Amino acid sequence: MVTKQRRKAHTVSSEAIFTRNIRRSALSLAVAAALPGAMVATNASAQTSNSGDEVIEEIVTTGYRQSLANAIATKRDASSIVEAISAEDIGKLPDASIGESLARLPGLAAQRFDGRANKISIRGLAPDFTTTTLNGRELVSSDNNRAVEYDQFPSELITGATVYKTPDASLTSQAVGGTVDMQTVRPLNFKDQVLAVGLRGEYAQEGKLNSDTDDIGYRGNVAWIDQTDDGTIGWALGYSRMYQPIQEEYVHVWGYSDITDAQGDSGLFIDGIKPFVKSNELTRDGVLGVVEFAPNDQLRARVDLFYSKFDDEQTLRGAEIAGYTAADRDIISTAGGLVQEGTWTGLRTQNRNDFSDRDVDTKAVGFNVMYDLNDAWRLEGDISWSRATRDYVANEVYFSDGRGQSGTTGEFTYMLGGGNGLSVTTDQDFGDPNIWQLGDNLGWGGPLCTEALGWQCDSQDGFRNSETSDDELTAIKLAAERLIEGHVITNVKFGIRYATREKGHSRTGEFLTLNDYPNTVPVPQEWLIGPTSLDFLGIGNIMSFDARSAVNSGLYYFSPENQISAALNRWAVAEDVANLYAMAEFETERWTGNFGLQAVYTDQESMGTQAGTTSEGIEFNAVTEGTDAWELLPSVNASFHINDVWKLRLGAARILARPRMEDMRASREFTFNEQNINETDIEDSPWGGNGGNPMLEPWMAWQFDVSLETYFGSSGYAAVSVFHKDLENYVYTKQVLTDFSGVDLPAIIDPVLDQGFVSAPDNGEGGWIRGLEVSASIPFDLMTDSLKDFGAIFSASYTDSEVQETSDSTPLELPGLSETVVNTTLYYENDAGFQARVSARYRDEYLAEAFAIGLSRQLTTADAETIIDAQMSYDMSAFGMDGLSIYLQGYNLTNEPFVQYLDGDTAKIKNFHTYGRSYLLGFNYRR
Repeated sequence: MVTKQRRKAHTVSSEAIFTRNIRRSALSLAVAAALPGAMVATNASAQTSNSGDEVIEEIVTTGYRQSLANAIATKRDASSIVEAISAEDIGKLPDASIGESLARLPGLAAQRFDGRANKISIRGLAPDFTTTTLNGRELVSSDNNRAVEYDQFPSELITGATVYKTPDASLTSQAVGGTVDMQTVRPLNFKDQVLAVGLRGEYAQEGKLNSDTDDIGYRGNVAWIDQTDDGTIGWALGYSRMYQPIQEEYVHVWGYSDITDAQGDSGLFIDGIKPFVKSNELTRDGVLGVVEFAPNDQLRARVDLFYSKFDDEQTLRGAEIAGYTAADRDIISTAGGLVQEGTWTGLRTQNRNDFSDRDVDTKAVGFNVMYDLNDAWRLEGDISWSRATRDYVANEVYFSDGRGQSGTTGEFTYMLGGGNGLSVTTDQDFGDPNIWQLGDNLGWGGPLCTEALGWQCDSQDGFRNSETSDDELTAIKLAAERLIEGHVITNVKFGIRYATREKGHSRTGEFLTLNDYPNTVPVPQEWLIGPTSLDFLGIGNIMSFDARSAVNSGLYYFSPENQISAALNRWAVAEDVANLYAMAEFETERWTGNFGLQAVYTDQESMGTQAGTTSEGIEFNAVTEGTDAWELLPSVNASFHINDVWKLRLGAARILARPRMEDMRASREFTFNEQNINETDIEDSPWGGNGGNPMLEPWMAWQFDVSLETYFGSSGYAAVSVFHKDLENYVYTKQVLTDFSGVDLPAIIDPVLDQGFVSAPDNGEGGWIRGLEVSASIPFDLMTDSLKDFGAIFSASYTDSEVQETSDSTPLELPGLSETVVNTTLYYENDAGFQARVSARYRDEYLAEAFAIGLSRQLTTADAETIIDAQMSYDMSAFGMDGLSIYLQGYNLTNEPFVQYLDGDTAKIKNFHTYGRSYLLGFNYRR
């Protein structure tokens, strides 16, 4: 990256001198964001230019204030409306992942998964509407779709991040929600060798909910940055490792049914309850490598490498309280038509010891070269590759006191409310290994559950879900920039980017059946461990054993669940995308900004299987479908510099977000009604089904932004922004006319019609999203010098939307949209080296994605939540230990639950998760 100023001096007014000083080029801005050790200089007095001299008061900041100053400088100097974070120093972003840090920015909100900030929503739009880049290069995702899972990126290897809320024409990875660009270190921005080391121990306050798991973890990192003596070659190596135990108490409610009991009382009664304790043992390794080469002032080349390995081992123990098995249900009390307290008698449970393994590998490689032909022309080339693979295997192991439904039954009473959403009492004892043995307890099905085998539907002694995904992207970019002197247009940028991406996915299910079926099998003594407590719900202890040993011992044989299901969940999506852009930057006495046009060509294709059942049996047919299209994306960003400290920003753009890849799958299940073979009316076609839609078009919108901002001191600012997104379309589940001419139906007379309607995602009418954002960073020395060590950061946003499939339909609730999001940080930092801060992030209720049966995803309403974290540190330099700092951190200090409701009704609990508090103690050292 070239940092020299290439624009020659020319005579300008005093206002222009000032505005140029507060607007750095995008190139020097990127350096400022990526260099934690950089000093930030801000204008604290009016500039004079009669003599051509500039008077700048340089305020040198350190520690947390330094990171604030760097982030605010990024926001102030950007031509677009952005938010930013910057590390205090190498390896010093304090959070477990970059996701936790991003979640504190104005207008951003995180969804927790297993207690971690996993995905990010920007301005009320779901993670699917966000594009993520690393050093400006698009990243792939280990998710089923496009949303990057931020908990896979160690904060210790990230020096900063910029969130683009408004795009410009040169941003080839734009999205309807926004673009998150994570940055890594630039070794040639350092003058000296740097060695940074950090180590912290972590304690999960919930303790070992499963006795064979851990409640103690650690985080460690090391970074080495160096350069050759002549400063022409620099390199950086970084390594981060985290072993994090997360202990979780979890309640899942199956659903609610309207019943009338024997006494004539009516109400919505819970169908079943699944209480579990879950222990996650997460190991994440991250590796970073950077090499920079700058032999002269004209040429700079860089190679970036990033690797993250994310292994999550889960242990789950609990029971399925199956309401449908009860001989009787008795309503004790109701409220608002919902049974608040009820009793099942004669009920059976499916008791479980489960485990799962989730392995994710993320790799990213990039090569960038910039060359200055002369003072006017710069050329750039960039090649990148990234790949994310995921292997997820979830095993369920059942134990019973009698195969099928031949065991004992019990009485269970549930009561809604309380600290875990509900509580249960029972006369059953689940902890005695002399009673409970391996085997099915409910007759859920199994490989022998067929007519030919006599419907032996008690042969499911366990179940295995396996899911894999492989997402790979290769991109090349060629760009040029022409500086223009003495004109309103100061430079012109143009370029082309070509990217090819392919994502493959598969999901299968398998029955586990004991080799000794139909007998149940006692758990061998060597596998038994201490019982697991379900007291958080009121049930008591449940028998616990080493389920991994049981599955791997050869006690079970495996059988495929369903051929159609396996075929439908196997698909691939391929995309070729070309971006061509041209952009001009302008500058007058008070106005700066850019305008341009981006043309996007997309060629998309999906491969999958059409599967269905006819009178001849199950039919499978490979299918490949796709489409291509051009879209034009104009954009303009303009800033009006009102005076020394006030700025008004305006932005307008047409924006694009690619559809969810799962929605684009070609796989579909078809139905064929042979009685309608001769029908000619399409409404009576013999064909039907459900599946994906490879012809989906991208989400398109027009976006308009206004932001009023003021900057003061080295770490102070305030901003008020309003935005409006006019959605041209949205994706709904609709009846899509589909061609079935490629389906082979042997021994069946060809139907008159070869088309029919399939329930699938499809583009429909759009709507709007609009919002208000207020943010400020206030150093308290502005009020009084006695508070000079204190400060506060605050942001709040309100977002509203209206999206309707038709003009007469009810407006949809958009996934990821919280009407209100508030983030607050109070901090203290003195000259003696002591720092402390406490942060709270609040988001209103929203529609969240969660796992459902068979690893499928389901949207349910997540309750409002407030997450509070805190950190203290002390610089040990006063004791002669230069470069050493001691840290104490606490996360989720109020043990805030993650709660989801059914049908948007806060009275109907669906999932209730508590993750507990966690504490970290350790040190960072730099020399």
